[in-house]
Amino acid sequence: MTDTVLNVTRSILGQPWRWRALAADARDPGFQPDDLVTQLLLSRGVARDDLDANRSPSIRGFMPDPSIFNDMDTAAARLADAVQAGEAVTVFGDYDVDGATSAALIIRLLRGLGLDPQAYIPDRLMEGYGPSGEALVRIAAGGASLIVTVDCGAQAFEALDMARDAGVDVIVVDHHQCATALPHALALVNPNRLDEREGKQHGHLAAVGVAFLLGAALLRELRGRGFFADRAEPKLLDLLDLVALGTVADVAQLKGLNRAFVAQGLKVMAQRRNIGLTALAEAARLTRAPTCSDLGFALGPRINAGGRVGRADLGVRLLTTYDPVEARSIAAELDRLNEERRAIEALVQQEAENQPHGAAVAVVAGKGWHAGVIGIVAGRLKERLGVPVIVIAIDEAGIGKGSGRSIPGVDLGNAVLAAKEAGLLVAGGGHAMAAGLTITEDKLADFAAFLDDRLAAAVARSNADRALLVDALLAPGGVTPMLCETIDGGGPYGMGWPAPRVVAGPFRPIKVDVVGNGHVRAIMAGDDGRSLKAMAFRSADTALGQALLQAPPHRKLWLAGRPKVDDWASRPAAELHLDDAAWAD
Repeated sequence: MTDTVLNVTRSILGQPWRWRALAADARDPGFQPDDLVTQLLLSRGVARDDLDANRSPSIRGFMPDPSIFNDMDTAAARLADAVQAGEAVTVFGDYDVDGATSAALIIRLLRGLGLDPQAYIPDRLMEGYGPSGEALVRIAAGGASLIVTVDCGAQAFEALDMARDAGVDVIVVDHHQCATALPHALALVNPNRLDEREGKQHGHLAAVGVAFLLGAALLRELRGRGFFADRAEPKLLDLLDLVALGTVADVAQLKGLNRAFVAQGLKVMAQRRNIGLTALAEAARLTRAPTCSDLGFALGPRINAGGRVGRADLGVRLLTTYDPVEARSIAAELDRLNEERRAIEALVQQEAENQPHGAAVAVVAGKGWHAGVIGIVAGRLKERLGVPVIVIAIDEAGIGKGSGRSIPGVDLGNAVLAAKEAGLLVAGGGHAMAAGLTITEDKLADFAAFLDDRLAAAVARSNADRALLVDALLAPGGVTPMLCETIDGGGPYGMGWPAPRVVAGPFRPIKVDVVGNGHVRAIMAGDDGRSLKAMAFRSADTALGQALLQAPPHRKLWLAGRPKVDDWASRPAAELHLDDAAWAD
């Protein structure tokens, strides 16, 4: 059986179409062809024995014993001591969504245990990424006896030495890749420590997922001490909305425990228990129950906007407030900052696209670029170029802040860490798909050459394997709301657990035009008399968009994309969000 779909070896976007997996019944006589959800799960690597657990991923079904992680029990015991003694605790978080949700989870949990923890979020432009020694010493001088860093700290050697000298205990809760040597901390909980054993299988967790596991270990420790003999135990599961948001926004792989976090977190979020998240959903004009896509494209960017172009602590304040008036005020401010961020991002992206991108890894830099949007621009360029991209904003002193995004099969975080160890960076780290760094302007050329030499082979392999993977082939009338509902049964979908892609057709164009910010909208008609709306986002100047706009009315196309329900109309209708197309004749 061939793995090529409809014999498409070169589509309009120049790629072959292949089945994500050959029909399961070709290798498994127990497979039932009409069970689409089973097919989706199997094609995403689920073993048949694990199908039931993955149909409805639960925390109980995927939750590991937190004690398998190095330093977890030490961290839980120290936090339990702080709770029982009523100590002053400060949570130091990164300024992105993962950092904000991680900090909010720890803060809300400690509040439920009787403490009044403080939050410290560094300013992206003034303080940079991660804990600085000066900040930790200042926090200690303010009375804190314990600092918990979340989504940062795994590379903070000098800062943690200064904190130790100042006499304050620091617990590091992180997920970024670690070097062989670890900074001095009371406890460093990170599934990506090189000395992790059983815990390394959870290296795909976002920091907020690691924070949730620490929360579970803390409650277990306090339970063992009899702390809840005369008081109610906080419901950790009520904080899963924060875990879902941070996991999706940080583009963590939605496999294993992360799928359970997101699936159950969306249910908690639909109950609107968190006043801040409810206000943010209202600001984003979300009136229905949120979806995984909403977390990544509506809520996450607004939380991020505070750290990118506004005040870094806005996200944590929103997620930890119990005051509806304050929540609505902060949500409105984040919504405004998000619009400002979009305008800044467009300017930086235009300038970045005008720079040459010939290497295996595109490294672009510009003076005066806003450091708060470089990660988003890197992601946009990566999608356009098909190679890893690092975007660097250089300040007046010649210091560059960089953010990178990678492609499947290319570990950018590890390469950035290696560049730091080679003396090319002031600071740097990350994970496989994303990285951050600080560099002096005079090292830019050497850094770009280093990445090109280290990653060229991996990029070439990734591009050689490039193909559009398809889950199902449909007649024109097969894209329906019922199909979308069935597909949802295999979710949640995201990084590492791709949303199903179908090919439908053949269609001939009825009406094609450009709408919004360069989106192409197409009304297509099939031979079965059924019509379909298709959307190709940000594609007006691409080969796909131009093919649709210029397609003659008599020529037919196969359309490849992701079925979605358009619920803005008077009654729900299905549409196709396009990834590619191919001529049918």
